[in-house]
Amino acid sequence: MTGAFGRSCPDLDAVEPGVPPRVVKPSRESGHGRLVVLFVVYLVLLAWVVLWKLEVPYVGADALREIKLVPFAPSGGAGASAPFEVVANVVLFVPFGLYLGLLAPSWPWWKAVGAVAGASLVLEVAQYVLAVGISDITDLVVNTAGGLAGIGLLAIARRRLLDRTGTVMTRVCSIGTVLSLLAVGIFVGSPLRYAPPRDADILVVSGTATPPRAVEGIGLA
Repeated sequence: MTGAFGRSCPDLDAVEPGVPPRVVKPSRESGHGRLVVLFVVYLVLLAWVVLWKLEVPYVGADALREIKLVPFAPSGGAGASAPFEVVANVVLFVPFGLYLGLLAPSWPWWKAVGAVAGASLVLEVAQYVLAVGISDITDLVVNTAGGLAGIGLLAIARRRLLDRTGTVMTRVCSIGTVLSLLAVGIFVGSPLRYAPPRDADILVVSGTATPPRAVEGIGLA
């Protein structure tokens, strides 16, 4: 077929009479790749928040290694879990469940929950190895609950959005990541600090090195 200016239109020539033209659907690879990048950014921020509380990464002293095996209640030298930290840990892991549900939609829910629990366990072990915080079974429980909540939210979104779930949730994740990066930048640039115990903060009480949070009446700087 010849166009208005005498040029041949090969795409139109290829259409046979009585056969509808083939509609080429946009590839989903770009959306999947964007989700992978967003997930990686989220994991980096998650590790930075959990391990170093947005401080410069460091390795603590041996005296700061502590394991708390009783969830929520006081255990050994560690006190009860603070409600704010419990809620914060749940919220931090909600995106984990969302990303897993989007990137691995064929996984059963129990496999996704196992992946969340495994990631949380890795972070707790890393806290002990690096001596940057208490390895707490409470965190493992509430982190897994946060991931399960994310999976549940995605299931609700799929029922309402149907085929548009991937597109809409990718945009939500993109906006959430941008806002998180802005919040991190503001926090790092501000004088506010959620100061974790460091080597310099260890006090010697009765011949033993003790983190300042374990000494009554002494707070973290």
